[in-house]
Amino acid sequence: MERGKIGEILSPGSESEQARQESEIRRSFFDTARRALRHVPFMDDVVAAYYCALDPKTPAASRGILLAALAYFVLPFDIVPDFIFGLGFTDDIAVLWAAFRSVRDNIRPEHYVKAREALGEMED
Repeated sequence: MERGKIGEILSPGSESEQARQESEIRRSFFDTARRALRHVPFMDDVVAAYYCALDPKTPAASRGILLAALAYFVLPFDIVPDFIFGLGFTDDIAVLWAAFRSVRDNIRPEHYVKAREALGEMED
């Protein structure tokens, strides 16, 4: 996926757009995460990013980037649909990785603790 397209996807939206994204993410994140578990090699980072995005202590700019990336991950309208075997999550991986790299300093240890707990529940 080209950098320009990723930058466009990760552009933080308005407050109302972020509120809409957060609502959709809260509703759909864990269902999508279960489907992606075997396809996304850094799922612990993705789940930690989820908790970081919902943390009110996270700076607004980082929160906006994470909400945009996580919304792309959970929404069914992708460049490469998730149901295409072997390719479906490749665009999601590119977007999530770019978001993670740009805000990783804001993803704190407590976000990883929550992520490990959630992933443990998913794998049971």
